[in-house]
Amino acid sequence: MASSSPSPSPSPTAMKEGEFANWAELPPELTSSILHRLGAIEVVETAQKVCRSWRRVCKDPSMWRRIDMRNLGDLGDTYYEKLCRHAVDLSRGELVEINLCHFATDSLLSYIADSSSNLRSLKVAMCYEITSEGLTEAVSKLPLLEDLEVSYCSVSGESLKAIGKSCPNLKTLKKNCVGYKRPRDECDDVALATAETMPGLRHLQLFGDRLTDAGLNAILDGCPNLEHLDLRQCFNLNLVGDLEKRCLERIKVVRRPNDSVHDYPFDATVNDVSSSDEDDLYGLSDVDIMSEDEFYYDDLSDDNSDFDPYEYYY
Repeated sequence: MASSSPSPSPSPTAMKEGEFANWAELPPELTSSILHRLGAIEVVETAQKVCRSWRRVCKDPSMWRRIDMRNLGDLGDTYYEKLCRHAVDLSRGELVEINLCHFATDSLLSYIADSSSNLRSLKVAMCYEITSEGLTEAVSKLPLLEDLEVSYCSVSGESLKAIGKSCPNLKTLKKNCVGYKRPRDECDDVALATAETMPGLRHLQLFGDRLTDAGLNAILDGCPNLEHLDLRQCFNLNLVGDLEKRCLERIKVVRRPNDSVHDYPFDATVNDVSSSDEDDLYGLSDVDIMSEDEFYYDDLSDDNSDFDPYEYYY
């Protein structure tokens, strides 16, 4: 009598109604695909605790090629910096993109740069402890960088000039700040630094900048590959006549100073103050500037304040 072969495992479509697949038995590549949709906090605090197979996936460097740590909650900057450093360690040099909001410091940027020479994208927003010097030093170690955002951070034109010289592959720059209704002191430092050292730019966003027509002309001269230019709330510009024609002929997408801000990811409230009333040239205020499309981690609470991410991995 011939022996019977073992029955194959039922496919998901063959499962009876009311039955569910064991998530712990999913192929690692599928588990990884699912977990990639979570943020760093959720992976560390929740996903990696589910079971051993998920923990193995969470420790794989490929899980940490992209780290998103925005709008994290109220557990304190020290906690988030420690977790971020841990995530960078888990990437084992494979990190290519990192997005930070509120808590980043010069020392954290230096740690990231020293550990991630292959980084392609660095985005920091509302990180008030980052200095021009700290940013310049860190980015100088990232020669492969293609995408840089420094929104609502105090970054000088000289710093951007040094960054442009250190990052010849830079294709996207976002340097955003708060716009002002009334005329302010004109300043083309950012525009001139961009024009002088970033000829390969394709996307440039200078929301709320103080550049003038002269600065914009310099950008058009120095950045011949520009495809997208966002000048919303740059109220020192007079984008008419030959300058307007030049922009429209050269660049595929131009956002004008008074264009709609409905798709802008930060608070776009215009300050109705004169330049003499400004306490900070970059528009940082006591009002918390929140991103409309940031991820929210509602499961964070004070009960987690003593949580140590390392204890779950090692």
